[in-house]
Amino acid sequence: MTDPNPDAHKPHILLVDDDQDLRESVADYLSGHDFRVTAAAHAGEARTLLRTALYDLALLDVMMPGEDGLSLCRHLADKGDMPVIMLTARGEATDRIIGLEIGADDYVTKPFDPRELVARIRTVLRRVERAGRYAQEERIAGFSFDGWVLDSVKRSLTDPEGALVPLSSAEYKMLDVFVRHPRQVLNRDQLLDMVQGREAHLFDRAVDNQVSRLRKKIEADSRDPQLIQTVRGGGYMLAANVTTMGEHG
Repeated sequence: MTDPNPDAHKPHILLVDDDQDLRESVADYLSGHDFRVTAAAHAGEARTLLRTALYDLALLDVMMPGEDGLSLCRHLADKGDMPVIMLTARGEATDRIIGLEIGADDYVTKPFDPRELVARIRTVLRRVERAGRYAQEERIAGFSFDGWVLDSVKRSLTDPEGALVPLSSAEYKMLDVFVRHPRQVLNRDQLLDMVQGREAHLFDRAVDNQVSRLRKKIEADSRDPQLIQTVRGGGYMLAANVTTMGEHG
């Protein structure tokens, strides 16, 4: 019997870029490498498409007229866990740092080799798949440390008094790394690799910024941190005992 939708098993990619030539060439190339691609010319069109279909990964151009790719990335990070790869033409690191901080999983600088783009997409999708299997196998409901509770299901943080403390997607990922490695010194490269899934030593400042934001939310005095401590010449360490909530599968 013929499969009525032979492409249904292929990863579905949402490509958002205002450059029509690039959009068409990238869509054609990805379609030839076992991906389904839906393309949008701007963020408004992408938001409409997001309401009508599910996607496995988004490719977002940073510089677009109207709403830019960073704003759309922040929207996706707030709404769920769809992985995002940013496409940037800028030589400066600023946009890439901001993208990583607000939840992007990777970036590719234009002009890029389409083979590199395919490799990065597959790497991100493999990491997401592994993370999903790990969470399912571990059946971890959350983590408790020093009165704080990080809920792995709701991806939320509750303070010792029971009040909900808002976290961005990037902040949640960073704190999740710390609670999974308590009292372990993690240098910036390790943190970036665990959070972003790749070596990204050029973006040490992204780690420092995230740690600073977390300290303002969980430390009694962010200028004298007791939970997320700086280890001279090493990196950062969560100086707290962590209790796993939930049963291992």
